[in-house]
Amino acid sequence: ERQRYPGETVDIVKSAFTGGVVGWVYGGLPAFYHGRKAFIEGSHGELFQNRADAVQSAHRAGLRSFIRYGWRWSWRVAAFVTIFNMVSTGLTVYRNKTTISNFASAGAFTGALFRMHLGLQGLAGGFVFGTAFGIPAGGLLMIMQKLAGETLQEKRNRERRELYEQKLAEWQSRLSVTKVLGQTESNAQGGPETETARES
Repeated sequence: ERQRYPGETVDIVKSAFTGGVVGWVYGGLPAFYHGRKAFIEGSHGELFQNRADAVQSAHRAGLRSFIRYGWRWSWRVAAFVTIFNMVSTGLTVYRNKTTISNFASAGAFTGALFRMHLGLQGLAGGFVFGTAFGIPAGGLLMIMQKLAGETLQEKRNRERRELYEQKLAEWQSRLSVTKVLGQTESNAQGGPETETARES
């Protein structure tokens, strides 16, 4: 009945998972082909029992590369997406409006964070790259929300209003039950008093 986590938190977790999968595929597929090709080129002198054994060995080499390089890209993309979404969602909730500047700021912060180990020049480059990435990403998200018919802010306001109306209805039903119990109790107390008055 009650949601354990806010919708924004669930969206951040979903986007982090999606970013991780996309990063794994992006880094893993080229590494798979390169690792397989390097194994084939480097194993001309090896003896295999049969053709299937050779193909299986090449695939294993490619799979090792897929896992190794896919993981390297996966956690980086997932971290980038998570930080970007946390900052943009935080700004949207704080300002109570969705604007392109939220996404540009989130991209600039995330890009600068990822490049600050390269010094001031890397920090500035990451800032520019992040801003250039954040503006189209934010625009795309805002367009998708408009096409869906309801922005995140409108959805949040609607859910807040529905929750308020539900709590108000529950409170009014409890209040009416309290009134009925109060009347029943006063009727029950009034009954013995009238009987004792009649006896005297």
